[in-house]
Amino acid sequence: MKTEIYDTTLRDGSQQEGISLTVGDKLRIASLLDELGVDYVEGGWPGANPKDDEFFNRAKKELDFGTATLVAFGSTRRPRGTVANDPQLRALLAAETEIICIVGKSWDYHVLEALRTDLDEGVRMVEESIYHLRNYDRRVFFDAEHFFDGFRTNPEFALRILQAATDAGAERLVLCDTNGGTLPSGILTTIGRVQKAFPESQLGVHFHDDVGCAVASSLVAVDAGVRQVQGCINGYGERTGNADLSTLIPDLALKMGLAVLPEGRLELLGPVAHHVAEVVNIALDPHHPYVGTSAFTHKAGLHTSALARRPDAYEHEDPTQVGNHTRMVVSELAGRASVLSEANKLGLEVNSETAAVILEQVKDLEHKGYHFEAAGGSFELLMRKALGWEQDLFELESFRVFTDRRANEEIVAEATVKVVVDGERVVTTGEGVGPVHALDQALRAALRNAYPGIDRLRLTDYRVRVLDSSHGTGAMVRVLLETSDEDETWGTIGVHENVIEASWDALTEGLIIGLLRQQGPGRPV
Repeated sequence: MKTEIYDTTLRDGSQQEGISLTVGDKLRIASLLDELGVDYVEGGWPGANPKDDEFFNRAKKELDFGTATLVAFGSTRRPRGTVANDPQLRALLAAETEIICIVGKSWDYHVLEALRTDLDEGVRMVEESIYHLRNYDRRVFFDAEHFFDGFRTNPEFALRILQAATDAGAERLVLCDTNGGTLPSGILTTIGRVQKAFPESQLGVHFHDDVGCAVASSLVAVDAGVRQVQGCINGYGERTGNADLSTLIPDLALKMGLAVLPEGRLELLGPVAHHVAEVVNIALDPHHPYVGTSAFTHKAGLHTSALARRPDAYEHEDPTQVGNHTRMVVSELAGRASVLSEANKLGLEVNSETAAVILEQVKDLEHKGYHFEAAGGSFELLMRKALGWEQDLFELESFRVFTDRRANEEIVAEATVKVVVDGERVVTTGEGVGPVHALDQALRAALRNAYPGIDRLRLTDYRVRVLDSSHGTGAMVRVLLETSDEDETWGTIGVHENVIEASWDALTEGLIIGLLRQQGPGRPV
């Protein structure tokens, strides 16, 4: 029996603080999830807001799923109401999805206190609503809200709700830990009781991550025979999030050997996780299991030397299975294997003896405040210099920068740069919103005639850290700068008591790396 993956990113996930999806965003994410190969994509709550109404209207015309099935989500009829006149049920039918997932209260506390009705009415609300939707030939999944809390306090009523849903024709009984407070041991016990009461029913689970156990609880549930797991890509969701499908899917596939995605789709997980993160505009945690950029990154010398001999020595899985890759970063903790690995990627012929020399330089510089793990561009230049390379793109004669506060209270920085390019002395001036911007503009102007490709290089990030705050404004500072072109991004670093000098070092190294990249495979070593 296949384990079904039910994604609720477009509803539950969008309830996370800081996430606000447009209809276009939702359509794009839905397409990505279908491409990944999940079984069900919950599109939202028709009738709840104009955005979700528009989504389902556009989905009929614009979404052409190859794997997934689109699901509309909603609630049961209102207390003391009728299914024929219930606006929520009408909106669910109007969405015209093959499957509807309907949520109902299974905790007596919520029926009595939140709905302010009696328990018999709570049962009728579930049964009549599902019957009504089934009469319109809709397939129905039933989310038993707060089931684990409800079962703990009043198991008889919680099971009555499931019986009502079953009698009315629900295909899946989804047990929800809505408050996210149940531990895996409690999950297992409750599921066993439900399976005994409903041996023929297909169960699902829906976990929130308030105690950090949503993925673990989902794995326990599947191991116990539950057919469907619900969650969100990257673990998005209200409060601390929902079960993280970016972790749960590979756990099920690689650790439990279950065919949860179509063949060949698991390797799309990393790219899809990062693409969705871009759409929601929340950077994916680099330490995210499986899909984070640091998930298969190695820093310690013992690890990297072993990995150089046996790739599986310090990795629990082959990262390419989930669309990721192995990285070795260079730092004071690294070994020669890290240096040799980075040199090989860049096409530099570095032997073991030279790698040892480079490693000693790294350790010395990191003791002074450098941080090459985040500055691959600066490390590349360090290796090139160890091989005898000298930077000859330009030679600095001097630079000067000052800030001018004008009569209209506008603050403008101005920089003058004097360099020698191809034997010719060039003097240029640049203005910017700050001194680093002004220096960047002046240096680019000085180099543009000789290197027109410099305009394709963009400064994409700039960070300053005070390394020893006890020295106040005279403290050593570290500047990390990020530069990008159309294809890649690299970091460079500068460390100095003077923040302008540190910025200049990071800025010039970023541009030098970019210009070397543009020279192609034949660039000097």
